[in-house]
Amino acid sequence: MTYSDTVKFDPLSRSFSEDPYSVYKSMREADDPIYYEDHDMWLLSRYQDVAAVATNPNMVRSLEGIESKEDAAERQRRANWHDMPYHERVVQFSLLDSDGDIHRRLRRQVFGEFTTAAVAAHEPIVQRIVDDLLDDLEGRSDVEFIEDFAAHVPGLVIGHILGAPAEHARQMRLWSEQVVRFFDVDRTDEKKQIAETATREFYDFLVDLKAERQKLPQNDLISKMITDEAAGHYSQDEFISTCMLILMAGHGSTIDVLGSGMHTLLKHPDVLKTLRDRPEALPTAIQEMFRYEPPLPFFHRHAMEQTEIRGRDFPKGTTFGLLYGAANRDPAQFDDPDTFRIDRSPNRHVAFGMGAHLCLGNNVARLNMKVIFETLLRRYSDISLAQDKVVYKRGLSVRGPEALNIHWS
Repeated sequence: MTYSDTVKFDPLSRSFSEDPYSVYKSMREADDPIYYEDHDMWLLSRYQDVAAVATNPNMVRSLEGIESKEDAAERQRRANWHDMPYHERVVQFSLLDSDGDIHRRLRRQVFGEFTTAAVAAHEPIVQRIVDDLLDDLEGRSDVEFIEDFAAHVPGLVIGHILGAPAEHARQMRLWSEQVVRFFDVDRTDEKKQIAETATREFYDFLVDLKAERQKLPQNDLISKMITDEAAGHYSQDEFISTCMLILMAGHGSTIDVLGSGMHTLLKHPDVLKTLRDRPEALPTAIQEMFRYEPPLPFFHRHAMEQTEIRGRDFPKGTTFGLLYGAANRDPAQFDDPDTFRIDRSPNRHVAFGMGAHLCLGNNVARLNMKVIFETLLRRYSDISLAQDKVVYKRGLSVRGPEALNIHWS
């Protein structure tokens, strides 16, 4: 828990999950960034500060080359990231947590599959997945939107792009959630064991899938990656790590924003009616869903050199926590930021990050949202909330409802 003269910051509390934005407001109004002692980092909440750090090439995800091996080992122990052989090999090292030439090489190999045009070519598949899932729910007027429907779409879509069989989608989602959960600030020994076991099982699954594609290549990303590996662009662990990252990133955050996006629409029935009358407004509405409730509200960077923020010098090696959720509600960047406005333009939110680590799958996430909400508005003339209070997940790195019971007809 972090305190300053003006801010009480406890991201694992229920009060924070219910309303992080009032806390973020206090943080933006403070004269200096807030020091988060539990994780030895400075939290940035203003849009200008977050954007400046996220786009600065001297702000990196990895401390390799900044700290000694001894300091790195001590930092791992303090954060409870140590004694996790599989996790350290293919999760703690990844495209997401690499920089410079390594990051550019790994990103370049898969970037072409995630351009706007490449992703748009998958829209018929996404539509079929959504239609099939809704057909299975035919006749049910009351559903738990997330578990009964939304949670299944992203995994099936990203699995199709990579080349993972649909029958494994549920298990891949479970592995992804168990691994990603350990990235938050609450790294207990129990979660550590769960994360390491899930990583090992996920690793073995991907090794077997790779072997199958080596024998029988298909028109999918993993088959392309096998060709790239043969050309020397991947090591074995880099190959598996990249596959795992694509699958994990394609699950949780999209599920969360589908839940929060639907919840936001249901709290604004006038907006829901507008989207029925003017479906062409959906793309900007989706952008506003990401700004209003970003599913990944926190990332970090390390300073490779001394840097100045708000007139204060921070030494080389300083860790900054980028509060995307706070930056997206900054009145210095967004007019009336606490209002959900589907016509907001421009809408330069930071829900997908910025700079070298801009979310690779942002086009996939938006396509999923587009097809899902278009289809729901077309198939159901009435959608309403069927619970009194929606509870959001606790944590600093996630933002989404635990459950969302709705009625549709």
